[in-house]
Amino acid sequence: MLTSDLSQLIRSRRSVYPHQFNSKPISKDVLEECLENAHWAPNHKLTEPWRFKVLRNEKKDDFADFFAETYKLVTPSEKFLEAKYEKLKSKVNQSSAVIVIYFHRDPLERLPEWEELAAVSMAVQNFWLTAAAHGIGMYWGSPGLINHVDDFFQPRKNENCLGFLFMGYHDEPGQKPTKGNLEDRVEWMD
Repeated sequence: MLTSDLSQLIRSRRSVYPHQFNSKPISKDVLEECLENAHWAPNHKLTEPWRFKVLRNEKKDDFADFFAETYKLVTPSEKFLEAKYEKLKSKVNQSSAVIVIYFHRDPLERLPEWEELAAVSMAVQNFWLTAAAHGIGMYWGSPGLINHVDDFFQPRKNENCLGFLFMGYHDEPGQKPTKGNLEDRVEWMD
């Protein structure tokens, strides 16, 4: 890949939401490529603190039901919104795949936690750029219900859920993300 191609990919990557997805399925081969590239993220002391759970087909449908029903269970009746219940369910159902991101803290705590969280974020960026190169849109969501999903996923010790990558092909035209002025964020100290 040419440097200009990589720069274009990085600069054109953006969040795409489930209501924008079409029904084209994401192949297991493409998901495996995204996961493999995520696995190559830099990480200090090779702790590899990322864990991914891939939801497709029936398991994704089961999670959609669980997600919505959990909202119903944990929300006081006076605050419950039927529209939010339906939106939680449809967010999952409209996605071709949902990737659950878990952070696995080094049991020996040899590194500051922030370094390992940064490594997980770099793994997600590798995953996202690979998906974008395939024309797949996604967004990283971390809803308030995140603290209630362990009942469904049964994580191992030292694993904490950091959110979900809702993924799908889309027909939306590429929009250039807007960014602030780089000069306001960089100080050259030659």
